[in-house]
Amino acid sequence: QVQLVESGGGLVQAGGSLRLSCAASGRTFSRYGMGWFRQAPGKEREFAAAIAWSDVSTYYSDSVKGRFTISRDNAKSTVYLQMNSLKPEDTAVYYCAAGPLFMRDYVSGSEYEYWGQGTQVTVSS
Repeated sequence: QVQLVESGGGLVQAGGSLRLSCAASGRTFSRYGMGWFRQAPGKEREFAAAIAWSDVSTYYSDSVKGRFTISRDNAKSTVYLQMNSLKPEDTAVYYCAAGPLFMRDYVSGSEYEYWGQGTQVTVSS
């Protein structure tokens, strides 16, 4: 079992920045691919960013590419999402997720095994 706890959400003005953290406990963090997803009110959950276990490969949705950066610190069992140039349409609950060592599909969410409870990000215009 892996427990995931997100933090760092809040209210920010458009153009501002936030850094989300997701602390993992349980099994060896370094053996998991990690992803960030988000869900806005009335909308489906959508992929935002992911990072492979090796920290070499990262993946981003088109909507966040160039503004968000995912990173991980395996020594701290934590994955981060640095969010810059935030827009009102980034408003959502953000969830981190952990998947198997060699994931084939980081985007759909189907391969992730563990999910956090989420942290609210609200961007005002």
